[in-house]
Amino acid sequence: MSIETSITGLAEAPLRQARNSAAFWAATGRSRGHEVIRRRGFLAVDGDERAGLRVLIQEPGLTDGELAEITELAARATGPVEAEDPFSATDLNHLGDMRSWRMPVMLRPPAPVAEPAMEVVRVREDADLRAAERVVIEAFELARFRPGEMFPTAILDQPGVEVFIARLDGEVAGACVTVADNGFGSHYWVGTPDAFRSRGVGRAVMLGSLAPLAGLPVTLTASRLGKPLYESLGFTAAAESTWWASRS
Repeated sequence: MSIETSITGLAEAPLRQARNSAAFWAATGRSRGHEVIRRRGFLAVDGDERAGLRVLIQEPGLTDGELAEITELAARATGPVEAEDPFSATDLNHLGDMRSWRMPVMLRPPAPVAEPAMEVVRVREDADLRAAERVVIEAFELARFRPGEMFPTAILDQPGVEVFIARLDGEVAGACVTVADNGFGSHYWVGTPDAFRSRGVGRAVMLGSLAPLAGLPVTLTASRLGKPLYESLGFTAAAESTWWASRS
């Protein structure tokens, strides 16, 4: 990839991440039976008391009407409110008692992928999906979800969505979700429970899930702890994404 193409790709990464996140959360909302709201500048999934409201900013500038609608959706939400702005251009601190933080949007160009050091499989059966769900709930401390709510069986039927698990010593030790949409891939819920950390599980599940996406540019939003792993896999930080979440 040329330097010019690389720079262009990095500049487009926030928009690509915004679009892919919208595809992922729309698929999640549909699989859960929740309302999906699409506007020019944002996509929102209005869920129940456990899933809450998820808002994905889609453009670096919102209209007054779009901002007012997000404010109204947050005010009437029955569960937690979470929002993501890959452009870090919209201030949503007025939505209530919210905490906010920033994480890097990262981009990996199309490139070959090494073999993982342990078994990584694409989920096809409900038992494996439940195992992936348990991993993610534990890794991200999402105990508010009941079995089958985080990853409903219908998520496996959503276009472009794939769930992966890694097995270590016969146990499901890691999981993630990938979405391929409009020529780009992205990763979500890359998680490993405490008991399996520092044993190469995160790297393995990333490698196994990257293999089907090796011919595509791939974006993700990285935590502070995950960033070094993603850099070692060929991802480059492109921009800062701002996130908000209810404190309670």
